Amino acid sequence: MKKSILFSSFLAIAVSFTSIAQETKTEDKKREQGHYNENKFRQMYDIMATPNMFRTASGAPGPAYYQQKADYKMDIEIDDKNQKLYGKETVTYYNNSPEPLEYLWVQLDQNMRAQNSKTPLVENQRIAPALTAEKFAKEFMENGFDGGFNIEYVKDKSGKNISYTINQTMMRINLATPLKPGGKTVFSIKWWYNINNYQIDGGRSGFELFPDGNKLYVIAQFFPRMAVYSDVEGWQNMQFWGRGEFALTFGDYEVNITVPADHMMEATGELQNRKEVYTSEQMKRWELAQNTFDKPVLIVTQAEAEANAKGFSDKKKTWKYKAKNVRDFGISTSRKFMLDAMAVQLETVKPMAISIYPPEANPLWGEYSTRAVAQTLKTYSKHTFDYPYPKAVSVSAEDQGMEYPMICWNFGRPDADGTYTDRVKYGMLGVIIHEVGHNFFPMIVNSDERQWTWMDEGLNTFLEYLTELEFDKNFPTDRGPAAKIVPYMKGNQQYLEPIMSNSENIFQFGSNAYGKPATGLNILRETIMGHELFDHAFKTYAQRWKFKHPTPEDFFRTMEDASAVDLDWFWRGWFYSTDYVDIALKDVKEYYVSTEPTAKLKNYRMRTGRFTYDDGPFLYLIDEKNEEFNPATKKAFDVNEVQMLDDYVAKNYTAEEKAKLKAPKYFYEVEFEKLGGMIMPILVELQFEDGSTENHVFPAQIWRKNNETAKRVFATDKKVVKIQIDPKLETADIDTNNNVWPSTEVKSKFDELEKK
Repeated sequence: MKKSILFSSFLAIAVSFTSIAQETKTEDKKREQGHYNENKFRQMYDIMATPNMFRTASGAPGPAYYQQKADYKMDIEIDDKNQKLYGKETVTYYNNSPEPLEYLWVQLDQNMRAQNSKTPLVENQRIAPALTAEKFAKEFMENGFDGGFNIEYVKDKSGKNISYTINQTMMRINLATPLKPGGKTVFSIKWWYNINNYQIDGGRSGFELFPDGNKLYVIAQFFPRMAVYSDVEGWQNMQFWGRGEFALTFGDYEVNITVPADHMMEATGELQNRKEVYTSEQMKRWELAQNTFDKPVLIVTQAEAEANAKGFSDKKKTWKYKAKNVRDFGISTSRKFMLDAMAVQLETVKPMAISIYPPEANPLWGEYSTRAVAQTLKTYSKHTFDYPYPKAVSVSAEDQGMEYPMICWNFGRPDADGTYTDRVKYGMLGVIIHEVGHNFFPMIVNSDERQWTWMDEGLNTFLEYLTELEFDKNFPTDRGPAAKIVPYMKGNQQYLEPIMSNSENIFQFGSNAYGKPATGLNILRETIMGHELFDHAFKTYAQRWKFKHPTPEDFFRTMEDASAVDLDWFWRGWFYSTDYVDIALKDVKEYYVSTEPTAKLKNYRMRTGRFTYDDGPFLYLIDEKNEEFNPATKKAFDVNEVQMLDDYVAKNYTAEEKAKLKAPKYFYEVEFEKLGGMIMPILVELQFEDGSTENHVFPAQIWRKNNETAKRVFATDKKVVKIQIDPKLETADIDTNNNVWPSTEVKSKFDELEKK
């Protein structure tokens, strides 16, 4: 260690002297013109919301934090013959805020499909050069699907009509008297709507029609739902345009769902009357599944499902569910359903992993779906908190990928003969893991999806990546690793947008809302923070905001608060800008040791009087490229041959210390250049002539005083034949051609073809 300081003493002084001169010149210019602080390491007080009693500077809920509550009692009936849904709900709304509420806002998401919906009007159109007859008729001749809520009444608890106003997908309930802090109000709504064929009319819910005439229903956003009122937005009453998802209030649900008697069903919550809707054999299988942890138990067999699908019962059956502390409710029902289940042993609880699917989904679903559900609960729980709900259900629904508390719909089925490709298999597994994972983000860590898609999709995609690798170490992941986001980051910056963009304003939705935030978290975990610090901070965030409403600032602040890692530079660059990573090797200078300075250094010494305070001779690191020396006579210099160094070592080190000393013979001054705007650590691999390698990591703060370039000196005992930046592609560097010394010529395919 002492040798290294001695060898580099002159070099450090020279560089320092040059830097001071450059900085002085720059500062003079700034004093003349004036400037703003544009240092990429400046703190984010100019961007993030000011901490307060509701949300603290540490990222935790404050002492005055509150959230509202909405409890629902519902009676729902699905008319399978006419594809209609009828509903009646009683809502008990609790005002836990410190201010009185003059009115309440309710979400009417089905109105996005109403014939007077404004959603189709906000999209640009153009004339296609050619259209099929079906496409032409649908686009220009048909009236379109007649969707949307038909509200029959809104009444108070005494049965009197309440005034209300509908504005597209929002309904304002006009209270007779303001709802005081700490108070509650009870009202009821009755409604119905036509259920859409989602494969024709689109949407996140509706029905799938099979060739035999049967339907598979995935029912969601089916009831008027309370909007969130919070300390951040007041009422979250942004319209539902179809992309930005949901901001919803937690509450308790009691839901009775009436369907044809030959249907099988799963829904949010715990089934209260299983013995009434299951056969005795199915009850025995269910009880077995509750204590089976190694493989799924088939509750409803393929033979039973096929038998149900052949009839069309005119009788009805009511399924009764209760759910505690959930923010939404989803239903899936069909006479074609098979069902399997298994228990999942977590540290403190034992939830059920369940899959429900038609025979057309086998053998793929029976083999993999419930196992994927179980793995998701295990991996996510490990990184956040033990899954608190009693079950997680995966529903096979073609062309779907959507999540609700305890239940989700997922695409992916084999061909008619039961065969399937790896692409279909892993596509199905990926969507199951992703949608089941949404139980954690945002169903429990309840971020505002209508504002910030990345807070649920990005965080969830990151954990999906970790789960996929635990499910199958060879899983062909498509998001998470840094290299996967490079094509997006290389795109035209005019058509990119920061992660911190509202859901409706994102151009490239998949890359910006899913891929880029997931990649950023992976870079933090693998390269910047390390597993231990990252995992603790991430789990702290999840546990702090479980069953609460976090904001982006709460996440950013908690990650720093729980890790003692200043990440403002990272949030500012990766989340608030479209900066990209491009770090290059600008220059490499090779040096050797000499006791004789160059003429230039002698002249500098005489002119400035520097170094005359030292009685002994210097050791100089001389640039191999210096023209004052004859290149033909230069060779690697053995520092042990320098007598004065031997004398110094003999006088200052014990025999034990001498045995630990390094003996560097080769010296390299490497200059790095940051061509992209995004700050990132510098990862360097040195490859030696004997084939061995040595890796160095320089923290992002190496750029803190110079945003353009950085220099490091490497002293080695072996000759370096190659220097490479980011050899494992950990930082999403968009141009790896400038990452290697000596530079290698990149040949085009045209050049290779011409050579042949």
